[in-house]
This record gives sequence, C-alpha cells and structure tokens, in this order.
Amino acid sequence: MLVGSREVERRMMKFQSPLFLFCFLSIAILGICKAEDSLPLNDDVLGLIVFKSAIYDPFSHLESWSEDDSSPCAWEFIKCNPRNGRVSEVSLDGLGLSGKMGRGLEKLQDLKVLSLSNNNLTGSISPEFALITGLERLNLSQNNLNGNIPSSVANMSSIQFLDLSENSLSGPISDDLFENCQSLRFIALAGNHLEGAFPTTLSRCVNLNHQNMSNNHFSGDPNFKEMFQSLTRLRTLDLSNNELSGQLPFGISAMHNLKELLLQGNHFSGSIPTDIGFCPHLSTLDFSHNLFTGALPESLQRLNALNFFSLSNNVLDGDFPQWINKLSSLEYLDFSGNNLQGSLPMSIGEMNALEFLDLSNNGLTGNIPTSMALCGSLSVIQLSGNALNGSIPEGLFDMELNELDLSRNELTGSIPSGSSELFESLQVLDLSGNNLTGGLPAEMGLYSKLRYLNLSWNSFQSRLPPEIGYYQNLTVLDLRNSALTGSIPEDICDSGSIRILQLDENSLTGPIPNEIGNCSSLFLLSLSYNSLTGPIPPSVSLLKKLKILKLEFNQLSGEIPQDLGKLENLLAVNISYNRLIGRLPAGPGSIFQNLDQSALEGNLGICSPLLRGPCKMNVPKPLVLDPNAYGNHGGDQNQDDEPSRSTGSFRHHRFLSVSAIVAISAAAVIAVGVMVITLINVSARRKLAFVDNALESMCSSSTKSGSVAAGKLILFDSKSSPDWISSSLESILNKAAEIGGGVFGTVYKASLGGEGKVVAIKKLVTSNIVEYPEDFDREVRTLGRARHQNLIPLRGYYWTPQLQLLVSDYAPEGSLQAKLHERPPSAAPLTWATRFKIVLGTAKGLAHLHHSIRPPIIHYNVKPSNILLDEHMNPKISDFGLARLLTKLDKHVISSRFQSALGYVAPELACQSLRVNEKCDVFGFGVLILEIVTGRRPVEYGEDNVMILSDHVRVLLEQGNALDCVDPSMGNYPEDEVSPVLKLALVCTSQIPSSRPSMAEVVQILQVIKTPLPQRMEAF
Repeated sequence: MLVGSREVERRMMKFQSPLFLFCFLSIAILGICKAEDSLPLNDDVLGLIVFKSAIYDPFSHLESWSEDDSSPCAWEFIKCNPRNGRVSEVSLDGLGLSGKMGRGLEKLQDLKVLSLSNNNLTGSISPEFALITGLERLNLSQNNLNGNIPSSVANMSSIQFLDLSENSLSGPISDDLFENCQSLRFIALAGNHLEGAFPTTLSRCVNLNHQNMSNNHFSGDPNFKEMFQSLTRLRTLDLSNNELSGQLPFGISAMHNLKELLLQGNHFSGSIPTDIGFCPHLSTLDFSHNLFTGALPESLQRLNALNFFSLSNNVLDGDFPQWINKLSSLEYLDFSGNNLQGSLPMSIGEMNALEFLDLSNNGLTGNIPTSMALCGSLSVIQLSGNALNGSIPEGLFDMELNELDLSRNELTGSIPSGSSELFESLQVLDLSGNNLTGGLPAEMGLYSKLRYLNLSWNSFQSRLPPEIGYYQNLTVLDLRNSALTGSIPEDICDSGSIRILQLDENSLTGPIPNEIGNCSSLFLLSLSYNSLTGPIPPSVSLLKKLKILKLEFNQLSGEIPQDLGKLENLLAVNISYNRLIGRLPAGPGSIFQNLDQSALEGNLGICSPLLRGPCKMNVPKPLVLDPNAYGNHGGDQNQDDEPSRSTGSFRHHRFLSVSAIVAISAAAVIAVGVMVITLINVSARRKLAFVDNALESMCSSSTKSGSVAAGKLILFDSKSSPDWISSSLESILNKAAEIGGGVFGTVYKASLGGEGKVVAIKKLVTSNIVEYPEDFDREVRTLGRARHQNLIPLRGYYWTPQLQLLVSDYAPEGSLQAKLHERPPSAAPLTWATRFKIVLGTAKGLAHLHHSIRPPIIHYNVKPSNILLDEHMNPKISDFGLARLLTKLDKHVISSRFQSALGYVAPELACQSLRVNEKCDVFGFGVLILEIVTGRRPVEYGEDNVMILSDHVRVLLEQGNALDCVDPSMGNYPEDEVSPVLKLALVCTSQIPSSRPSMAEVVQILQVIKTPLPQRMEAF
C-alpha cells in the first residue's frame, strides 16, 4: 500500500512539471486528446498557464489559475471582453513575482492591457510581444529586465501607453523603434542604462502627451527644433540626468500644451530661449545643473501657472529679476550656484505661495528685504554665499521656518530673538561667516526641534549661554571662531544627541567639563585654539562613538587619561601645543601609539620617541631628596648621622661637578652646531653660486642691444643678486627645453653653472600677475618660506614688467601624471608601496601648507601633473599657492584652471563660488587618491558615455565590490590598506565641504591605515 502511494506521488509530480504541462497543454489545444467528455483548452488558458509555469509566485496570488478551467475570465487579476469572452486585461502589479517572462502571452490575441510593474522579473523583453497586435497598454516598469529594447516593438502600431522605466535595459535605441508610433500617447524609459544618440524618430509620435527618458546615458544633441515643431500635444518632457548637449533653439513656444519641462543634469549650453514664456500652461521648469549662460529672458514673467522653477548650478548672469513677484503661483524657486548680481526686490514679499527659496552662491548685494517676512508659506530660506549686508530682518525670526541659511554673507548686527512660531518649527539655522555681534540670545534655547546650529566665524564677543544645552534634538553645534569667552557650560551635552561639537578658535577658558562624557552620540569633538586649562577629563573615554578629537593649542595639563586608548572608533587626534605630560594611552586598538609628531609636539613632557623633549611622569616624590643618600651604603640613616656641614659640603661639590659637565657638554654641542651650520652655509653658497654665475654670464652677451629693460634676479639663499637682461633668456626659454605647462605658465628645464646643476624655471603668464615688484616680492617670498620634504622649494625669482620667472628645484623622475598615464610599455608600473608613499607624502605636504603656515596656503590646483617625484620616488608638490600672484581670480582664469584640472574641481567651485578654502584642496586630494589607486583618469569619455571616477568607485563600494576598481597593473596589494584608502578618498570627495576632513586628519588616518587594524577600518 505504501509503495503504491509513493508511485502515485511520483507520477503526480511528473504531471506538474512545466515541460510536461506545456506538452500536455499543447496536445490538448491541437485536439489530439479526443476523449468525448473532455474540452480542449482555449488559447487564453493555454497562454496564461504557460506564462505562469515560468513565474515564481511566493505568495500564491495566481493560485486561482487552473488548467482545468475552460475559460480564464473568473481568474484573479484577469479581465475579459464581454462580447467574445477573450482576455482583454492582465494586471499583476506589485505581486512579488519573479523569474523570467517566458512565452505564452502572445496567445492572448485580444489583449489590450498588460501590466506587470513593480515585481522582480528578470531576463530580456520578449520580441514576441509584438505578436499581440491589438495591445494598447504595456507596463513592465520597476522590474529587473535587461538587454536591449527589441526593435519588433515598432510593429505594435496600436500601442498607446509604453512604460519600461526603472529596469536595467541597456544599449542604444534603434531609430526604427518609433516608425509606427502615431497611436503613442505615453512613453517612459527612465531609470535604465540606455545610451547613444537620442532617437530622432520620436518626433514622429505626433500624438504624444508624456515623454520621460530621464536617468539614462543618452548623449549628443537631441534635435530640439524638430521635436518642438512636431510634438505640439506634449504635456510632459523629461530628459533629465542624461549626457545631452547642444542649445535650446527658438520655437519652444510651439509646444503650447507643455506643463512640465525637465532638462536638469545634462550639458545643455547657450542662452535660455526667449519664447519660453509663451508656454502658458507650464507649471514645472527645471534647467538646473547645466551650462546655460546669459541673463534670464523677460518673457519668463508671463508664466503665471509656474509653481516649480529651478535654474541652479548654471552660468547665468545679469541682475536678479525684479519681476519675480509676477510668478504668483510659484512654490519652489532655486537660482543657486549662478552669477546673478544686484539686489533682491521688495516685491518678493508678494509671493504668498512661495515655500522654498534658494538663491545661495551668487553675487547678490544689498539688504535682505524686510518684506520677505510677508511670504507666509515660506519654510526654507537659503541665501548663503552672497554679499548681502545690513542686519537680519527681525520678521524672518517671526516666521514658521524649517530652515534658515544666511551664511557666508556680510551681515551685521545681532541675532533677532525669535518668536514662538519659529521656536516650534526651526530645524536648521546657519548664520556662519558673517560679521554678527551682540551675543547669543537666551531665547535660542527654546528651539525645540533644532537639529543643526552653525554660528561660526562671527564676532559675538559674549559668553556661551547656559541655554546651549537645552536643545533636545541638536546633532551639530558649530561655534568656531565666534569670539566667545567664558567657560564651556557643564550641561552642554544634557540632550545626549549632539554628534558634532566644534568650539575652536575662541577665547574659552577654564576646564573641559567632566560632563562632556554625557555626549554619548559624539563623533567629532573639536576644542582647539582656546585657552582651556586643567586635565583632559577621564570621562572622554566614555565617548565610544568618537572618531575625531582636536584639543591642540590650549593650556591643558597633566597626563592623558589612559582609558582613551580604549576608544576603538577614534581615527584622528591632535593634542599638540598644550602642557601635557606622561605616557600615551595604550591598548589593542589605541590610535595614540601611531600619532604623527605634529599631533604631539609643543607639550611639556609627553613620552614619545617622536619628541625630543623630556619625558615627565606624575610619580610620587621620593622620601630622600639628598643626592648623598643614593650614593652611601649606609642607606637613609646617613642623612641624620652625618654632620650638616659635611653634607652641605658634599652637595656643593656634587653641584659643581654636574654643572661643569653640563657646561662642557653644552659648549661642545654649540661648537659642533656652529661648525655644521657654517659648513652647510658654505655648501649652500657653492650650490647656488652656479645660478648667479651662469645667469650673469648668459646676460653679458645681450647687453649690447639694450632694447629690453634689465630685470633683477633674486635668490633667497644667496647674497648676490646680479642684474639680468630678459632677452638673454632665449637660450633657456625655448621650445626644446619645455617640460610642462599649465594655467599659470610654462616650465623649462635648464642646466646652469659649471657644476651642471639642473633647475626648473617657470615662465609665468603676464595676464593678471601682480604688477608692482614690491608686491610680487612679498608674495613670492611667502611661498619661498614654505619648506617641507614634500614640497618643491622655490629658490628665487626674476621680475620685469614684461617677464616673470620662478626658479625651483628640478624633480628627476618627472610627474605623477607621467607615471600613471604616460608610462611606456617597457617601464614597470608603480607598486602599492610606492603609491602609498606618494599618497602619504602628498598629504603631509598639503597639511604643512594648510596648518603650519599662517595664513594658510591653498594650492588651488591639486592634480597629478603638480605632484613631482624625486630620485627616491618621494612626492614633491609643485605650483602651490601660485594663485596668490594673481591680482584677482577672474572668471577667465578660474574657467581655464577648471578645464585643466577636469574632475578635480570641488562642487562649491563649480557652482562659481570663489570663496575657496582648504576643503577645496581636500576634495582634489581625494580625487588624486582615486586616480593613484585605480590608475584611471578622474573623467573618462567613452564613445557614448562619460565615467566620473568618484561616482564609479562610490557605486562599487556600495555594492561591496570596491576592489574591482583597483589598477590591475599594480600586482599584489594588501586589501586591508587599499580598501580603507578608497573609503578615505570618498570621504575627502564629499559634496559637502564640512564633511571632508582636514589634511592633518587625513595624515593621521593614513598613518593608522599603514598599521592595519580591522576594527578601525570599519569606522571609515
């Protein structure tokens, strides 16, 4: 009996297999099964059962579909035509189905609607869909379909609605696809990987209402002129986030039914068409993140129905439109990241529907209109990065705002007290980088929802109010460089939600409160450049999430709490220039044992082999203070038994002996030092004398002409400065000697003097160079004082009104650019050890420019061609700070420099903001790391697409495949070093400048990476 049951089970499973089922159903439909009491399956049942057999249905939604039924009209998700009983609609949206779309559906010859969206279907789109000749709606969106769009879709002449968006479709679109598209009303191919030229035949779809081709890789000019003339019924045109280029021609007004025009995230250029204002129904207009230029057309004020308007991150100029209030329906306005000038009109207060306003990073001047407070619907105001002046209108603090950003302007006066509406709504307040005074109002403690507060870089001249600890939701508190006095409130961390606390560069005094340990969420604590005293509180060791600790340049004393060595997430520490002593915290994951000298120097007695000073410990005082007691075998009793006179005599004798030894030793050290310095000076003079002699000899032959004014050669390390005639430089400044060049000038290799010493001479561009010799001398000498083992030293300069030269050391191994991208096949590729050395050395050089020189020197142009290599492959940064020699950073120079450093431009600079700082160099350094590790250029152009290296690596990292981008020519490499270095690079290339670390922190992190600690790698 048991055997029989198992046999029945086996046979039933055989009958349920898809292959047998398909064969059985096929036989049935052909009528081969001729039993009198059985009915043949119709085409609809057959097609749907075959389709179901290839689909995995985890929630049994298709359980009602049975091959025993003669008709599928009673099945779930199926609709039939009542006239003929054939299936007219299959809607399986969002059922969690997976598997491949097999055959079967082509049997449904009366099918009008097929919708399979929001599932997990894979494989390619079957070309046999074209066999369903009457299909009107096809929705396969939000699946995982791949491959090309089959050209046979062109045969579906009755199709009206086609949605293939949010899949993984790829390849170009055939021009034949839209040959018979007269019925097409809706097409959406967004969110795929489609590439190549935009399909021009789409303009034949004259009845099209909605077109969405966004978030693909289409490139080239989409031929707008023909599209505008043909698609007159179009209501939505979305080509956003592609790689399209070209200009928008006049004629857009032909699309008079247009409601949404979305072209953001492309490379469109030229001016905005003047007739765009004659699209009366336009409600959404987004041209952001393109290259549009010129002023805003006056016709835009006619768009009375417009409620979303974004032109951000273009190159638009001219005055801010005074007619902006004419756009009475506007709810969202974003003109940020352009070059708009002028003042804001008082009429802006008439925009009652406006909810979001972003005009940041332009050149706006004048006061903030007080009428802006009349915009009752406003919830976000962003005016940062302009030149607005005057005081903050008090009315803004009476509004129900969620975000107020007035940072990096020239505002004065005090912070308004605020109202109950603002107390209950404000989440982000940024007033940093202004000239505000008057202290922090006590009412600020009433902002119950405030998450981000940045008041840094102002002149409040007040104490930190105790109310600062009242914020229950505050995660970021930045009060750097705000002229704050007094002590740090004990309850500053009562909320426990603060993640970033920055109080640097104030005049804070007193101890760090022990209650700092209550900041349980803190990962950045920065209290540097104050006058804090007392010890580092042991409670800091309770901050388990802490990653960065900056306490440098204070007056902290005592020993460092040893429990700090247990902070496993700590990545960067700086405790330099305090009064700390004793041992560094130890532990299995302690960062303190791997700190760089720059993070420890300037203390009284920290015990570290990196420091030259004494190692002082807080140890108990000895009971016996007399030196005689340690030298006498009688032990401690000798102090009482010996006569006082003989004891005193012994002490005096011992003191004289020690003093004599010290004096003799010191004299010997000084004498040796004098001799060494003398020899160094003699050697330096001999090495530099060749420059004087060679340049003087080259000048002597050309003094006869007298047609060119004589210049002065200034050598920083030499007393002689001979006159020099610029015309004599033809022997050096010739094409054959040229070894490089850039925006700031051309570089020549020269062999000068009898010793054959090779130097590099940079001939600077004369445009916009400082025109007075004394100003030029001052700036160049500042650069000449920047000496570091990872910097190319500037040895001197030559100046005439017509010619300016800089003399520096020559790097024999050339540039990093040549080693990475111009390596001949016979040359060995750079190993990981060499690449890491270059990364770390470059970081140290930039850190020296940023942190060891006041004011800091910003490089402005970090890229591989400016990283030179000496004979030991040590990196030497060149061209640092040359922008200081420019009278102004005008648009031409900025634009040219960006083109020469493609891919290295920080986003804030690409937005045309000239407020550059050290974080711009950090961004360039991050891209440099990626280029070194991957061996690829920061921007690479394919035939149909553009690869942005940082985006490429970030995607691979999110997918867990970051090591797939490592340069394969590098050979073997330690993954536990390469992986965190890539993560550090992505942190450095953060789009938000404040999220990037400083170069000093980068150096510390790299040194930690060199000593691999897995638990730290996860903290990046």
